[in-house]
Amino acid sequence: MNILVTGANGQLGSGMRIVSAGSADRYVFTDVSELGEEQIAMLRKLGSDAVDVSTHRLDITDAGAIRAFVRDWKISAVVNCAAFTDVEGAEDRKELAELLNAQAPGNLASAMAEVGGTLFHISTDYVFGADPYNTPCREDQTGRPTGVYGLTKLHGEQMIASSGCRYVIIRTAWLYSEFGKNFLKTMLNLTASRPSLNVVFDQTGTPTYAMDLARAILAVISSRAYEGREGIYHYSDEGVCSWYDFTKFIARCAGHDNCDIRPCHSDEFPSKVIRPAYSVLDKTKIKKTFGLSIPYWMDSVRKCISNL
Repeated sequence: MNILVTGANGQLGSGMRIVSAGSADRYVFTDVSELGEEQIAMLRKLGSDAVDVSTHRLDITDAGAIRAFVRDWKISAVVNCAAFTDVEGAEDRKELAELLNAQAPGNLASAMAEVGGTLFHISTDYVFGADPYNTPCREDQTGRPTGVYGLTKLHGEQMIASSGCRYVIIRTAWLYSEFGKNFLKTMLNLTASRPSLNVVFDQTGTPTYAMDLARAILAVISSRAYEGREGIYHYSDEGVCSWYDFTKFIARCAGHDNCDIRPCHSDEFPSKVIRPAYSVLDKTKIKKTFGLSIPYWMDSVRKCISNL
């Protein structure tokens, strides 16, 4: 089976490059730019010489270009890792966020509907937030986002569901990796360079290592167990913590003992966005349906920091 991966130069896309090396399926990687030399070196370090570092150009906001690519490459499934993920920036660039997070997934869904293929789409815990949850969020709970980013991602889910294509939507949370910009890498730098740091303790969720999510996606696709089991699923690593707890553990793993990390409230950091106070995802459905074993978040953080 030929599988198209969009946003292949991002965190999750890079993970898909690594875990799919040697797969019986053929993965084709697309983005709007080429990989950098530093990123290629990390891909080789974490994977092997078998990792595909080629990037085909594809603009997923262009429905015609998607249809042509699907036809020319005989694509049977798409893993959509592309998104506008700047939560603050989305408040000022609503049209662009809607284009990339809603219209583009709709384009991919339409292309898959035309060929009878399946769209694997990555969504977010930010579809929740307006309701005061204190138990893990299930797939059947109504999404009520608190900002433009979450709203446009919810719109994307709705466009996919109404397209008529077969789909597996996977909501994830707090993604980090060895690639690109993310919270873990930022905190590694800050705890190494600052004598003290304030980090919010009143937002709770679960850090998710992009490589863990990539392996889960590969396992679901390779097994073909998704056929007849399409729908929405939740995936994050196991466990629960606050951003403060996450930062403390990052510093401990890295040996950054000289930084005084202090808990603070969210309202001490002025923001255009009200972030979800509690967005822990219930993963019962994806574990039972596909027989997945999900790593504990601390174990995966140790691996990522070791790689870095």
